[in-house]
Amino acid sequence: MTAARRLWLTLHTYLGLSIGLVWVLLGLTGSILVFYLQLDLWLNPEIDTQSSSTVNEQQAVLNVLHEHFPERLGSWRIEQPLHDGWPIMVRYYTPIESKNKLFAPLMVTLDPETLRVTSDRFWGEFAMTWIYNLHFTLLLDKTGLTIIGIFGLVSLISLISGLMIWWPGWRRLGKALRLQLRQGVAKKVFDIHALSGSYGLVVLLMLSLTGAALALPDETRIFIKPFSSIYKSPDVFMHTPASNNQTNLLDADDAVRMALKQFPEAELRWVESPGKYKNSWRIILYQQGEPSRRFPRTQVWINAQSKQIMAVRDGLNETAGDTLLNWLHPLHNGEVFGLPGRIIVFITGLLPLILFITGVMRCQQKRRAKQRSALRHLS
Repeated sequence: MTAARRLWLTLHTYLGLSIGLVWVLLGLTGSILVFYLQLDLWLNPEIDTQSSSTVNEQQAVLNVLHEHFPERLGSWRIEQPLHDGWPIMVRYYTPIESKNKLFAPLMVTLDPETLRVTSDRFWGEFAMTWIYNLHFTLLLDKTGLTIIGIFGLVSLISLISGLMIWWPGWRRLGKALRLQLRQGVAKKVFDIHALSGSYGLVVLLMLSLTGAALALPDETRIFIKPFSSIYKSPDVFMHTPASNNQTNLLDADDAVRMALKQFPEAELRWVESPGKYKNSWRIILYQQGEPSRRFPRTQVWINAQSKQIMAVRDGLNETAGDTLLNWLHPLHNGEVFGLPGRIIVFITGLLPLILFITGVMRCQQKRRAKQRSALRHLS
């Protein structure tokens, strides 16, 4: 064994044993989160409407929210159903109950046909969002986010070191990738470890890199800015609260119509209302070709008082830096490649468990082999 290979092997072994359990946790929770919306509907049948109705009147939805939650004077963000049978999902980002948490909006669902409120829950207090927080922050809020970001970068080193140990050379690459297990327990364990890592390598590298970038957004932007400009959203917040007696304000449906005039072929995805300290509508639209349908970047800001468009962002006409940022989340959850992409990410999330188990077994086999060798020398 060359000195370089021995160095890579030592690095790979110690990194694998030290971060392996966390990697397994992130992989398994990541696999679950690929389908977390569907799982939440399955776990909570009362919010699964089975309605094929689309939401035609956004102001009616907002009126129901104001009537049902009169004490919530801030902005509401209304998500349009992604599929038939899905509820309207709404977020209130500034609940007093969770003001000290990194991310814990009030989550409300409504039946799209009757506009009946079917649930109101705080993010992190029901199963799927608790798992989301576990995956994204290890339940440690901002500190956990930083840990996850660093962990993502360390896992990149672990994966690269595994590649360097395994790499057979271009001529023998085809043989090394052959799906077959050799005879003998030790060889089988090695083959399972090597094949799992080699076949999953590209996706595992992508998930580690995008995960680190998502967990360290400020650092990611600092890295990008020397090479490309990044979009800055308009300032829509007011230093003093809006008067409760404001009249003749632009309503939700008119705001949506104004936004769709800017992008006639777009699909409405989110409607963000004005609030106590916010004087504008933000209408979020999806254009065919954007990497994420659920979280697109085509947006129109409209002043609710003057009824004038404040800013427009075209998700199909972005800088290189913004394009990179826009792809991070849909790559990480596989959304960008549709259902096949999600399935690939789901399967890849199971690989850390296989790699950790076979890696530990491999270490034990080597230790026992060294012990037997030492005993032979003593005898």
